[in-house]
Amino acid sequence: MSDLTIFPADLAAMSVSQLAQLPPAQKAEISRNLDEALAWLKQTRAKFDAALEAAYGEQARAARLEAGKDFGVVHLNDGPLRVTVDLPKRVSWDQAQLAAIAARIAASGERIEDYMDVEFSVSESRFNNWPAALRSQFEAARTVKPGKPSFRLAFNSED
Repeated sequence: MSDLTIFPADLAAMSVSQLAQLPPAQKAEISRNLDEALAWLKQTRAKFDAALEAAYGEQARAARLEAGKDFGVVHLNDGPLRVTVDLPKRVSWDQAQLAAIAARIAASGERIEDYMDVEFSVSESRFNNWPAALRSQFEAARTVKPGKPSFRLAFNSED
């Protein structure tokens, strides 16, 4: 990070209005320093998480095996430190196979919704490339909301 002219504690104490009124150079500095700090934190968190895995991973696997579970929370002790290790379950489904199963359920006269969560969506690029007649049939089902804005600050090059 570069030399700071506004320190993190000062930033935290400033209101949104005060931050908005800062000169462009300070806004650019703050944005750059925050980006660098976030990158450092992310990299350092990943390194520390790898260290925790190296220190406690085998113990956690053994504790899960002893408890008869493949996933979930186990608690370990390292002297006075209580270490909680959570290994979440991440399930994914083969979409082609689910579609075939859904077709069989529908063909048997059952309601698919009684067995599966069904969500329909249309990619925005497809929607935009459809003929107007087709788009008009879908427009009543389409809601457009703004996402979160993002900002990038850079000085104009002086030629």
